[in-house]
Amino acid sequence: MASTLQRPHANLTTSYWRADNSDPVLETTVGGILRDAAAAYPDWVALIEGTPDPATRRRWTYAELLTEAERVARALLVCFAPGEHLAVWAPNLPEWELLEFGAALAGVVLVTVNPTLRESELAYVLHQSRAAGIFFAPDYRGRHLLNTLESVRAGLPELRETLLFSEWDQFVASGSPTQVLPVVAPDDMAQIQYTSGTTGFPKGAMLHHRGIINSARFFARRAGLLPGAGIITCVPLFHTGGCVLGVLGAVHAHARHILAPGFEAGLVLNLIETERAAVVGTVPTMLVAMMEHPDWTRRDLSSLRAIVSGGAPVPAALVRQIEATLEVLSR
Repeated sequence: MASTLQRPHANLTTSYWRADNSDPVLETTVGGILRDAAAAYPDWVALIEGTPDPATRRRWTYAELLTEAERVARALLVCFAPGEHLAVWAPNLPEWELLEFGAALAGVVLVTVNPTLRESELAYVLHQSRAAGIFFAPDYRGRHLLNTLESVRAGLPELRETLLFSEWDQFVASGSPTQVLPVVAPDDMAQIQYTSGTTGFPKGAMLHHRGIINSARFFARRAGLLPGAGIITCVPLFHTGGCVLGVLGAVHAHARHILAPGFEAGLVLNLIETERAAVVGTVPTMLVAMMEHPDWTRRDLSSLRAIVSGGAPVPAALVRQIEATLEVLSR
């Protein structure tokens, strides 16, 4: 069950963050909301790479994010036809997010894959999703993902393209600037995401553009995410909490998406302070780790307007503790 903790905001009205039953569903696409944001606020910061050192953080404006996403889309159309399925198997990277937008603009369906999967699990997801290609990181937490993929490749006859994030620049440059991007409809499939498989084999949930856009939109409202504000994603991008609520929620709100490479309590507290983040999405164990970290009382967390937590039961005692410490309200 999710919980949202909010600090009162002088400029935040109830009508902004709480959608009522009459609020219409938007008929748009992932590429559509990015194009709208780039047209409205081309020079606003859209994406920040949340590295520990602020001096090394890459940043993209909305205009730059759209331009790069269109280049990715054109490169994808060299290898894939609209409607084909492309798996992404990597930790949180800005390029992961660029691939998400590029695939959406190209009409390619993104299959999100947990980078901790072992051989049999990976083979199952790639076979069951009928992935025509996979974009992956060479290594993750000391594991050679390339070796893992090669060990199951023979049993995946439909998997014809393997692409490495370490060769990202060469891949993006492979597209033709004259390639016309396809028309993508709101009810076209955008992603396939897999359940954990705790009650049987993982199920692939087919998510269309309309569904994930409106889910992200209502999340952004519920969290009180305002234009220009910063939202930190430290949960995995392969889950809807990351690539839908975090990534698309930020774009819908015209906010700054601060992408952490993963969860580390000290880094998240650093990002809140140095990037003046207003919203952070977590699971309860992350909140506990942040509160137990020595920087919890040393960092300036006054920019926080909302903490969202879910993915597991959120203990009432934890909510009360955060309310008292940060002077926020539970909604």
